[in-house]
Amino acid sequence: MRKPSATNPAAIFTVLSVSPLEEDHSSLRTIISDPMCVLLKAGDIVAALALVRQLEVSVVLCERDLLPGTYIDLLEQIKAMPNPPSLIVASRLADERLWAEALNLGAWDVLATPLDRNEVVRSLKSGWLHWRSQRHLRTKAATQADN
Repeated sequence: MRKPSATNPAAIFTVLSVSPLEEDHSSLRTIISDPMCVLLKAGDIVAALALVRQLEVSVVLCERDLLPGTYIDLLEQIKAMPNPPSLIVASRLADERLWAEALNLGAWDVLATPLDRNEVVRSLKSGWLHWRSQRHLRTKAATQADN
């Protein structure tokens, strides 16, 4: 997965894997081998929110079903943040219904598990570009409001 120049700090991005299953984190770790990408992991919503509040996370790849809760609970929490990461839902049951539901609620994408390398790379890159664009627009708007 290639992104802009390593000399640009905005080119380094952080992905948070949220799943109660270690195999999901391992699969993603195998797919993401780019030194420009930092991969974090959380087993539940509480741990995920702690990381998102502490660090600048660009993209969250979240298992649909978390115990307790679901991706919807996490999505609602992060949407209220000043610079929310793009959220991608992953599920073994990634059908049209889940895709429509997730996108209508504000998720960035839906991926089927087991994860396909090409789909993950495409989705993470587009989610990161969207997050970076939104961050830039918010910064620009805040600067203009201050003037």
